[in-house]
Amino acid sequence: MGIQLTTEHKLWLEAQVAAGHYASVEEAIAVAIATLKSADNDDLGWAKPLVEEARRSVEAGDYVEGDDFIAEMNARIASLQAQ
Repeated sequence: MGIQLTTEHKLWLEAQVAAGHYASVEEAIAVAIATLKSADNDDLGWAKPLVEEARRSVEAGDYVEGDDFIAEMNARIASLQAQ
């Protein structure tokens, strides 16, 4: 099978082989295809209820801003270190 690659893709693949990440361009392409196949088969259905729960919490105002969380954690760390 012949595949036409863009110059950018060819150069990237050749650089990956030259860096020792793959033994050949063919191997690099095979790994890329295997990765894509794996991503297609990845069932993230288990995450849907968790995401929905998180959205409901945010809508209800039940969350902590990032800066507030970091400040709270820093205060806890300081308290533990003082003991």
